[in-house]
Amino acid sequence: MRYSWSWSELTDDVQAEGPTIAEKDALLKRENGVSEQSPMRLRMEKFIKEHQKQIVAALEEVDGQKFKIDTWQRPEGGGGITCVIQDGNVFEKGGVNTSVVYGKLPRAAIQKMRANHKALDPDVDSLEFFAAGLSMVLHPSNPMAPTVHLNYRYFETADDKGNTNAWWFGGGCDLTPCYLFDEDAIHFHKTIKAACDKHDPGYYPRFKKWCDQYFNNTHRGETRGVGGIFFDDLDETEKDQEQLFAFAQDCLSAFLPSYIPIINRRKNMPFTEQEKIWQQIRRGRYVEFNLVHDRGTSFGLNTPGSRVESILMSLPLTARWQYMHFPEKGTREERLLEVLKKPKEWV
Repeated sequence: MRYSWSWSELTDDVQAEGPTIAEKDALLKRENGVSEQSPMRLRMEKFIKEHQKQIVAALEEVDGQKFKIDTWQRPEGGGGITCVIQDGNVFEKGGVNTSVVYGKLPRAAIQKMRANHKALDPDVDSLEFFAAGLSMVLHPSNPMAPTVHLNYRYFETADDKGNTNAWWFGGGCDLTPCYLFDEDAIHFHKTIKAACDKHDPGYYPRFKKWCDQYFNNTHRGETRGVGGIFFDDLDETEKDQEQLFAFAQDCLSAFLPSYIPIINRRKNMPFTEQEKIWQQIRRGRYVEFNLVHDRGTSFGLNTPGSRVESILMSLPLTARWQYMHFPEKGTREERLLEVLKKPKEWV
């Protein structure tokens, strides 16, 4: 299993001879724009950039402050747009990032990725690739408002002539409350399930279970939050490319309806100093997962030339590690831990 790849983490060791895929795609976009007949690479790039703008605009309306926009380019092709809010009115820290990356995977990166992508040739020294994705993490200031994480991505590899020889979609989203409101978890899961059910009634239960298994602080014996969905390696063995692209589109489009009603309900709720401390402790667990278990973070930090600020954007601005902290019996804090130790079916 694999999750939360920041595509800006990938790096090149070798320049391709002749026109690269990046150069060919740049020419295609200049001459013809992007249409339904364009390569999937260009269609995915267009889709995630459009949705990044929509999501940022909606979140700015919730918060009342603007995101800082940081645009970066890769000499080998592609680049990204990092949109970050920090010390906002609602969000203590949040990022909505798109990455579009062309290049060659070095041998070390190929070896790491083979654990999840067996189609990759382990004997080559480098492999041309394209990757595009939208990644997002939002950490609200109010402890009654849940953190949310989302990532949807497309990856393909190419032969020496630039022909696609492997491709797959991956992604998902999950909700991480500090104080559990059942109605929020139910709404979040119902919205995601509706998007899944449009494509396959087996998707939601399958990907919900996968999410619970992946976002798990095994050293604590608890999940990171109340889950959502997670999937990876969806290729032609699952469904055809058009069907899977439509599925990824519907999942990403479901984010705003799944989260905006929740954040608007919780952003101005009263809270105590002790409830704020509990939020900081729970954020510490969030950090533990990302730095101890998350394969995307590990892969990025161990890749030469990686963009560390983008990789660690997912971490909260503040967190707390309090020695031997246990919630009191019968409290809301204890109930949250009970749910995290035994994930529930919300719909």
